Amino acid sequence: MDGFADPEHPLVEEIRAASRSMARDWGFMGGQFAGADLSPSAVHALIEIDAGDISARDLGVRLRLEKSSVSRMLRKLVDSGDVCEAPAEHDSRIKLLSLTPPGRRRVSAIHAHARAQVAAALGRLKHGQHRTVLNGLRLYSEALAGVHEVRPDPPAVDVTPGYQVGLIASVTRMHALHDARGAGIGQRVESAVAAGLADFCDRLGRPGNGIWTARQGGDIVGAVAIDGDGPGLGVAHLRWFIVDEGLRGRGVGRKLLASALDFADGQGFAETHLWTVDGSSAARHLRESHGFVCVEERPATQWGQDVLEQRFARRRA
Repeated sequence: MDGFADPEHPLVEEIRAASRSMARDWGFMGGQFAGADLSPSAVHALIEIDAGDISARDLGVRLRLEKSSVSRMLRKLVDSGDVCEAPAEHDSRIKLLSLTPPGRRRVSAIHAHARAQVAAALGRLKHGQHRTVLNGLRLYSEALAGVHEVRPDPPAVDVTPGYQVGLIASVTRMHALHDARGAGIGQRVESAVAAGLADFCDRLGRPGNGIWTARQGGDIVGAVAIDGDGPGLGVAHLRWFIVDEGLRGRGVGRKLLASALDFADGQGFAETHLWTVDGSSAARHLRESHGFVCVEERPATQWGQDVLEQRFARRRA
């Protein structure tokens, strides 16, 4: 390590001094941080929440804050109208966080302020020094992360369009595990999902039909489809939307939904509809955050159980 593990090495004090100076210049010592009337931890919390659905526990891990500190900070952000909470679909004890419209506007202003601050600093450097700054900050950040013994992040989740080998079996399994609420239901769910999905995959070559899978480390962990072959003129149907239970609340569903709706808009569909049953408030919040509105409700029997079916509609952006 070239002797730099020694706390008495001269460069250690120089780096500490540079770090303190940077903290002052960023505004950590007081005043408005990132152009907002919020504490640095609250600003970072909003940015993390904006990146995708995240639980309060995961937020504390990312920010390295104790549970009580996270709770107090989130209560202030909820009371200010910047953040809202909803129970996770797979576990109501887990609170998923998302930004409200005012919260998204606040984060946009924070990003704009920070970009201007960085651009102004880079503008004072000589040609060729910008990449040196970036590489140095990355190396130093990675070294500090090692001090905190941060576990490696799990493999990234990528959203891929089109049919993938194993898609029908993987998506069928996720739906069966999610919907199997009683004896014998699992088999009926599997048969219905597998048959419908297989038929749809045979129609993927038609304009207006598309499917997207979320993959992590080679495994299919989520999916969604846009079926444009429905009887409604100018109406697409969003179908087979599912995310593996272990990844819910981590932004995977948001990525899938955004890909599908971008496709539907690009194909010129005036509206996108989806049928579901009344259930998770977190799932409903995700739909509504993408412009879906509940336009119809009706009692029905599904897999031998009485449910309230709901039709959501979204007009083209």
